[in-house]
Amino acid sequence: MHARIRRIRNRWRSRRLLRLQRFVRDENGLQLVEVAIVVPIFLMLFAATAEFGRYYYEYTTLSKNVRDAARYLTTVYPGQGNSTAQKMIVYGNPAGTGSPILQGLDPTNVKITYKGGALASNPDTVTVEIINYKHTPIFDLGKLTKTKFSTNVGIKPSVTMKFLLTQPPPIPG
Repeated sequence: MHARIRRIRNRWRSRRLLRLQRFVRDENGLQLVEVAIVVPIFLMLFAATAEFGRYYYEYTTLSKNVRDAARYLTTVYPGQGNSTAQKMIVYGNPAGTGSPILQGLDPTNVKITYKGGALASNPDTVTVEIINYKHTPIFDLGKLTKTKFSTNVGIKPSVTMKFLLTQPPPIPG
């Protein structure tokens, strides 16, 4: 091939490459595209973390109150301290004053069961559990992602403790 033709072809090739390289070097607007991709992911992670934190707070609060109420019930005669234990769980104090410690919690969510023992007045164990109480999410991730996934789940802590009163109550007479 003639040297002059080769130079002309090389010049055209280099001009084409320069045109393409102009687009490769142009980074205007690239940060906006990156932000548009990353921000929704970060928002979902933030919402999931916040919901898990709220659920964990509600569960630990309920489990501590259930444990305290069960501990109280092991020291009184069966049936005598049930309403006091329910108030301890729901309101955080035995008098039942103030507002509930968690929104939507009431004494009907507390179930107290005595098991075992030869007499009904002398059981072996007492079980305190929370029933029919659901965590209400701030960010419902199922609705945000348009899936069936829901963070509206039940919180069901329960505690079983050995009954400390081993002697039956005195018979009046």
